[in-house]
Amino acid sequence: MQLYKTREEVAIFEKWNLGDIYESEEEWEKDLEAVKEKIDGLKAFNGKITNGANLLTYLSLSEEVSFIYRKVYAYGMLLLDLDTRNTHAQSLIEKTRYVGQKYSSATSFFMPYLLSLDEKELKAYIKEEEGLAYFEKDLLESFRYKKHVLSKEKEEILSELGESLAVPSNVFGMINNADITFGEVTNDNGEKVELTRGMYAKRIENEDREVRKEAYLAYYKPYIGLKNTIAATFSAAIKNNVKTAKLRNYPSALEKSLFGDQVPVEVYNNLIRTTRKNLPYLDDYMNFRKERLQIDELHAYDLSVPLVGEAAKEEISYDKAFQIMLDALQPLGEDYISVLKSFKEKRYLDVRETPGKRSGAYNLGLYGVHPYILLNHRDDLDSLFTLAHECGHGMHSYFSSKHQPQISAGYSIFVAEVASTVNEVLLIRHLLKIEKDPDKREHLLHHFIDSFKGTFFTQVMFSEFEKTVHEQAENGLPLSLDFFNTTYEELFKAYNGSDLVVDEQVKYGWSRIPHFYRPFYVYKYATGFASAINIADKLLEGKKEDVENYLNFLKSGSSDYPLELLKKTGVDLTTPEPIDHALTIFHSLVKEVLGK
Repeated sequence: MQLYKTREEVAIFEKWNLGDIYESEEEWEKDLEAVKEKIDGLKAFNGKITNGANLLTYLSLSEEVSFIYRKVYAYGMLLLDLDTRNTHAQSLIEKTRYVGQKYSSATSFFMPYLLSLDEKELKAYIKEEEGLAYFEKDLLESFRYKKHVLSKEKEEILSELGESLAVPSNVFGMINNADITFGEVTNDNGEKVELTRGMYAKRIENEDREVRKEAYLAYYKPYIGLKNTIAATFSAAIKNNVKTAKLRNYPSALEKSLFGDQVPVEVYNNLIRTTRKNLPYLDDYMNFRKERLQIDELHAYDLSVPLVGEAAKEEISYDKAFQIMLDALQPLGEDYISVLKSFKEKRYLDVRETPGKRSGAYNLGLYGVHPYILLNHRDDLDSLFTLAHECGHGMHSYFSSKHQPQISAGYSIFVAEVASTVNEVLLIRHLLKIEKDPDKREHLLHHFIDSFKGTFFTQVMFSEFEKTVHEQAENGLPLSLDFFNTTYEELFKAYNGSDLVVDEQVKYGWSRIPHFYRPFYVYKYATGFASAINIADKLLEGKKEDVENYLNFLKSGSSDYPLELLKKTGVDLTTPEPIDHALTIFHSLVKEVLGK
């Protein structure tokens, strides 16, 4: 893999063209000023919307401001992500955020106003003003929340408390990102060096067990050292969730979180129940891992080390990876492939790791422009899968933006991981089909199994933990460090097999998970993964109607609720069948690895 010292060394077609958003910074400044002016126009509507015509004018202006503001913000964000040391890009973001706060403040009156209307009155406005039909679905959707909106005085109090209610999440963020240090570990030269998260991810996969153990102990040490502080912070976050849900007349914090996507509680419960029923499959794989590693005891620091040696790995250049991806995604049809090819040709992807560039990978779908995909391609198998994953997001954004108006072009987080994971599943199926080398094939099987473990089983475990700790608070029972530890330890044992030796560090696993401060979010990874497994299997059967159904799903944006959109692909998450089917696939992979 080539190492790049500057962005200038990177080929032009492996770098974003931000000129597709703004050809110059002067254009950016002009749009920022336009947003400022239009914000004043929005503010003037406070107390002045008295008929359908007023309402239409306000909503149309608000959508126009939203469109321009997203472009302005995206330009600064993307510029900064190319080099996070760029102080000029930082200043653009700060300017944009300041205007964003003004925008939020100027429009804060609207939702209380809307919900103060009688539904008959709103429908009368819609009837009298033809243009409001465009906004009708969103306006009526807001009325679903009416029974959960409090009096004006109480809403104002909650609004004032917003910053205070966010304290637990902000405190954990500071602890986790700014204050925690992991101490030293021994590097490959025998020298003591500071452990980082990036280094930990590599060392926990090291074939040398002592290296893994040293990294594992160092990683957990600061969390254990701060156990009481983090427990108090987490307890406060849970209590805030529970109290807010109760104040807003939701039966539970879980139901409050599911309300927006109109997901029944049974979908959440079914995910846990069906997964629990299938845990013996995972137990079989953990037993195999222990035998394959030839160790007397299986510990948590043994769960990430690859089971196939370096010989099974190969270098995969970006150009080769892109072609492999195109070959793998052929079941999606010529139109899909043609558009995806254009992503590379039109510079929608920023490919290489360069100094200062943001780590990781993401897709930013920018309505009215195109997707922007950030990569840090390392010419290996993981990078190939990341490419396919992010291009799945990108294609979802592309099709939704092309076929939906602005108001419904965005898609819910609930379905966000479906398109990306469908691509990954089609890719792994393709690679397994064409790979003849036994070691490389086994490496691919383990990769697929590990995807199940990380994206499905672990997320279901997290989901069950969240449900349990919130129910504890809702039942008026105490939240404590011991309760968190005991609950997490029992779940970790259940979801990681009977052969696992549970070290002291295991029970503190909950203390390092930032997603827990965004309640009942992680289950969507698991439902998305299971949905993708089901959809990919249908696509591989080659039926034209299944391909059309899936492409229509990608084109649907948020035109319907997530569960209804998925049903159109043949996936009904209100039943156990999609979860059962996905776990049947997992079992077949385990059986193949075990040689059964």
